[in-house]
Amino acid sequence: MGNSGSAVKVCTDHQGGINWLSLSPDGQRLLTGSEDGTARLWSTADSQCHGHFQGHESYITFCHLENEAAFTCSADHTIRKWDVVTGQCLAIYRGHTSIVNRILVAKDYLFSGSYDRTARCWSVDKEKQIQEFRGHRNCVLTLAHYSSRDVLEEEEEEEEEEEKVSRDLLVTGSTDCTVKVWWVSSGRCYQTLLGHTGAVLCLILDAPNRELFSGSTDYTIRTWNIVTGEQLKVFKEHQGSVICLELVNRHLYSGSADRTVKCWFVDTGERIQTYKAHKHSVSTLKYHAGILFTGSGDACARAFNSRSGVLQKIFRGHKFIINCIQIHNELLYTASHDGTLRIWDIRGICKRNKRRLKKERSVQGRSSQKGSLSRLFNNKVGCMVQQENREHEAVELM
Repeated sequence: MGNSGSAVKVCTDHQGGINWLSLSPDGQRLLTGSEDGTARLWSTADSQCHGHFQGHESYITFCHLENEAAFTCSADHTIRKWDVVTGQCLAIYRGHTSIVNRILVAKDYLFSGSYDRTARCWSVDKEKQIQEFRGHRNCVLTLAHYSSRDVLEEEEEEEEEEEKVSRDLLVTGSTDCTVKVWWVSSGRCYQTLLGHTGAVLCLILDAPNRELFSGSTDYTIRTWNIVTGEQLKVFKEHQGSVICLELVNRHLYSGSADRTVKCWFVDTGERIQTYKAHKHSVSTLKYHAGILFTGSGDACARAFNSRSGVLQKIFRGHKFIINCIQIHNELLYTASHDGTLRIWDIRGICKRNKRRLKKERSVQGRSSQKGSLSRLFNNKVGCMVQQENREHEAVELM
């Protein structure tokens, strides 16, 4: 049974549920997007609110934070860009005709997915739509981006003459049960990945290994070759919708409405661990230093030993579902539909886990050393026996 933890700080500035929490690449700031139609900027140094972004005409569904700019999307059909220093709205991206539920910033591109069945690409700096991706029969829920340079060999790239000017590709998951891969430059659909029988809720991309992972309301996770579109594996053990995914060192963690997280070894498809104890759906998860942190619809966050599956700590205090978590400098940040951002000190649990990992490595090292000595002894004995046999054979020949 895990120990309960109490928050070191509770931030109650929002007047509505927090739908998303984003950490800047440099780790200096956090951004929260809320049902109250505003976003707030927080310093990780002092946990104070240093920015309040107002302007959306409806609730904020998702947000993304860069070091110098913040991005929010809303049920008002728009996306906004904000200056993190002044709080000024720098750009409004208009074009979607329904709720914008997801955005992604990559290079100079801003991508968005909407209930209007389209995804769009915008120039971050010019406040201009570059491309529209039309072909899904229902809402676009999730996005991923990669470059063909990351996955294609030179001879394969030469076959794509039409797209050589821009090698960027966008991946979209939809409630129409499909995943689509698009050339950014032309808006042309490169692949449609068929197999799911329910809405695609989450995507994880492993470009170096040419693999894409998709989680669905059909209770499965599917692995795809993103070059050929071939379905590689189907992970079937969940008993509810797969809501969130995390990929770490060829281990895939999946959070589900069945109240569990499962860990899979990607190379074989084997399920190697199940993390239980949740009393509602697992809505978000994050791996950190050998610990798996989860957020749930039961209003609790939890920490598990990622290897053994043992529950190490429960973080209680929220009143509604935890929608998102972030970790920085051994502090856990949890954002909830109760409107609060809570900050938890996880130094103790991280320290204990590091000691445990160090001890395990030491034991493994000693075992390895014993094995080497044993092999060395056996080799020496083997050589002596072989020498004796050769001498015996020589005597017999004489």
